[in-house]
Amino acid sequence: MNRLLVQLAIAATVGILLSCSPTVTQPPTETTQLPPSQNAQLSSSAKKSAGLEVIKEPALEGAREDLAIIRWTTKNPGGTDVHYGIVHYGTDPNNLSQTGKNPIRINRDNRDTVFRVRVPDLKPQTTYYYRVEATDSSGKNHGIESTLKQFTTPAAGERIVAFPPQPAQPE
Repeated sequence: MNRLLVQLAIAATVGILLSCSPTVTQPPTETTQLPPSQNAQLSSSAKKSAGLEVIKEPALEGAREDLAIIRWTTKNPGGTDVHYGIVHYGTDPNNLSQTGKNPIRINRDNRDTVFRVRVPDLKPQTTYYYRVEATDSSGKNHGIESTLKQFTTPAAGERIVAFPPQPAQPE
């Protein structure tokens, strides 16, 4: 029951954040521009050093022409109550000079922690590249960093709603 309420609250929050336009497009497929040898999942050494397990890889939750929300899920990191999700992003995959950072308060009763980060100041119909990481309140890195991901913002007046997952469209 609590999980359902949390999912409903998340869906409502995304709807409010992205409610600038009634036009909805299907989410783009996230891909990377790296060779397969460099396009691995989060490195196992990073997972082991932090003691964290990534349960759901970073993905676009929703977007409009000027902002996006990136989300990922890890095992509960423990430690301090406040943690930060951080997204490094930019239009050049070799220069992720912009940063989005959002605090979260962990729930010690939950096994998992969902990080959601707002990525602001975007331009319409532009491809952005990003990597994610997380820290505790003192700035200590959890030791995880994602592979390079990408998304393209929708045109002005449109939005992408990728969470909760959309049902498959009939052909």
